[in-house]
Amino acid sequence: MTISTELMLLVGSVLFFISMLVGKAGHRFGVPVLLLFLGVGMLFGSDGFGLVFENVQTAQTIGTICLCIILFSGGLDTRFSEIKPIVWPGVVLATVGVLLTALLTGIFIYWLSGMMFPAMGIGFATAMLLASTFSSTDSASVFAILRSKGLSLKNNLRPLLELESGSNDPMAYMLTLMFMSIIQYGSNPDYGAVAISFITQLVVGTIAGFLMGRGAVTVINRIKMGNTALYPILLLTIGLFIFAATYYLKGNGYLAVYIAGLVIGNHKFTHKRTSMRFMDGFAWMSQILLFLTLGLLVNPSELVDVLVPALLISLFLILLGRPLTVFLTLIPFRKVGFKDKLYISWVGLRGAVPIIFAILPLAAGIPHSRWIFNIVFVITLVSLLVQGTSLPLVARWLGLAEKPSQDKALEDFDVEFAEEIKSAMTEILITEKTLEYGKNLIEMPLPDKTLVVMIKRGEHYFVPTGQTELHAGDKLLVISDDEDALRETYQNIGISNYSYQRNT
Repeated sequence: MTISTELMLLVGSVLFFISMLVGKAGHRFGVPVLLLFLGVGMLFGSDGFGLVFENVQTAQTIGTICLCIILFSGGLDTRFSEIKPIVWPGVVLATVGVLLTALLTGIFIYWLSGMMFPAMGIGFATAMLLASTFSSTDSASVFAILRSKGLSLKNNLRPLLELESGSNDPMAYMLTLMFMSIIQYGSNPDYGAVAISFITQLVVGTIAGFLMGRGAVTVINRIKMGNTALYPILLLTIGLFIFAATYYLKGNGYLAVYIAGLVIGNHKFTHKRTSMRFMDGFAWMSQILLFLTLGLLVNPSELVDVLVPALLISLFLILLGRPLTVFLTLIPFRKVGFKDKLYISWVGLRGAVPIIFAILPLAAGIPHSRWIFNIVFVITLVSLLVQGTSLPLVARWLGLAEKPSQDKALEDFDVEFAEEIKSAMTEILITEKTLEYGKNLIEMPLPDKTLVVMIKRGEHYFVPTGQTELHAGDKLLVISDDEDALRETYQNIGISNYSYQRNT
């Protein structure tokens, strides 16, 4: 049956809208929104409301593009100053850690299939292929959960976790391709060719990402667009180009696009703030589309048959595989404390990436590929449900949670400065109590290097002078170089209702 374009757009927009509403409710109750996006897809799928989606190739294409955008956006948002102190632990976790996770879990799966579930009848290469698909932590899940929950962590844990999740997908991707090649070669696999391809992808991906990222900054700054709205589109286009070009250079596109995002995001370029906001929104749209697609692709009734082995593998991964990997790989880094390692072990979130990698053998017709896909899907659900919902709680248990920032976005003033201008903007509400300290603006006891640059009264905005009379209900836009003094002043004059936005 041919489905009209209008029907596709109608169904797609409804699914997106429902996902956003469900995501908002889930955030309020502490449930990872990505898990809910998956749930919406499953609810509307073939075993739910009957929306049939079985095109594996289309799902793979959607997954590849969405993951590319998510990694690019994650790189853009990561600051060198934050990751510099933890770059080597992050790199080791993203490479050696992924390899060790795949090895330990693969051996366990092979033992499990032989000892407890011989009917599974899988070989060692198939066990390693399954383990490779979920050997990396999921960037979409880690970025979304850590940032949406506003989780503040001590000891540079948040940048370490984000660096690991943003850079470890390429290793898992290459391991997946390697074991697919070994299975496809049959009885005489060419291990030398596989190893050369593995190393080439790492080296070329790293170099291509760095060089093209530097080149992208130059291109953006030298091109003079007649329409400023085109700069965010240009940034998105560059990210997609870097991913695709690296593929044809025989490098790893996922690694290249993340490194390019790091390079671009840490340099000045034209209309940077607008472009970064656009990419952040586009990355969220990609996450919704990605998880919806994967939810539609799965048949929940098939998950029942793999539930027991999948739960056992999940328990091993959460309680043994991931902790062993973290503690072994971080032995050389004494600055990473015991509690830090425990928390890193717990943030071994699996999500969309393992499911995308599990689609690869499905699309290639590898034996047991549907079984692998269903196993990985259950592991993802368990990880998001168990680990994703408990990240703040575990951080508090281990004493690693810092007091979250009370800063929130301005509500009545849509004002932004360039990154180079270090300042703090606040939006305060004038009350009758505040007016006891002065009815004119000049009488307000504001600290030095602080200006009230605009007032909103009702629906009208105006620039004040020192003699401007203040009224209860006025909203003031305040800019200051001395953030601490401004906060102290607010407390002294009884102002508690204000929005605060740092430009640092």
